[in-house]
Amino acid sequence: MSIKKIILALGLLTVSLGHSQNQALFAEATQFYNQGEYESALENYGQILENGEHSAALYFNMGNCHYKLGNIGPSIYHYEKALLLSPNDAEILNNLAYAQNMRLDAIQEMPKSDIARLYEGVVSFMTFDQWAYAAVILVILFVMAYLCYYFFHRANHKRLALISGMLALALGAISLLMAYLQLQQTNNDDPAIVLAKQVKVSSEPNSASNALFTLHEGTKVKVVDGLGDWQKIRLADGQSGWLLAESIKKIKDF
Repeated sequence: MSIKKIILALGLLTVSLGHSQNQALFAEATQFYNQGEYESALENYGQILENGEHSAALYFNMGNCHYKLGNIGPSIYHYEKALLLSPNDAEILNNLAYAQNMRLDAIQEMPKSDIARLYEGVVSFMTFDQWAYAAVILVILFVMAYLCYYFFHRANHKRLALISGMLALALGAISLLMAYLQLQQTNNDDPAIVLAKQVKVSSEPNSASNALFTLHEGTKVKVVDGLGDWQKIRLADGQSGWLLAESIKKIKDF
């Protein structure tokens, strides 16, 4: 057996063993959770993360454990991560809403115009991957319609193939545009959750600056800039300021 085949076999064996170990840890964590041993369950979930496995179910269960322990910030953080991997999941949204009701800060989102809501609704209708897959499928349909147009002899068949091809091409171009806009939206959005019990938001990135307002555990913010140990954040109501980076944790960090 060649060296390459041996390395490949060892790699596959390692992956298989790692997956089996994670499954065993997950099953044991479920037992801990059912017995009310939430900290032990979290230890198992933490080991799975250290093994490099991430999933919506894993983060959802971690959120449930933290919620049971009264850790509102970490519970919201993990629910948000689960939602990132499984958008629009009804169970995640439901538990996230329960956890958010425990927050001290009530942030009112700035009103959006009808056009802005329509834009966000269309772009967020599918994920970047889904828009990209749709674009590829539609381009394939266009190629098939073009071939049909080339091989068909009857005029009405050719006309139908031409119209179908142009429609597929147009929808494919729109899907590609939506994928690009979704990617831009995702890259520009850097959400985080406040994990500190209470944190002062300052006008400048230093401890001597004036305090603008105070945030509490579980509040969701958007990171817009950074300088050293400080992060500039913006709230849904438009307020912004600087706080220590250690007081928040970014949702998209995996």
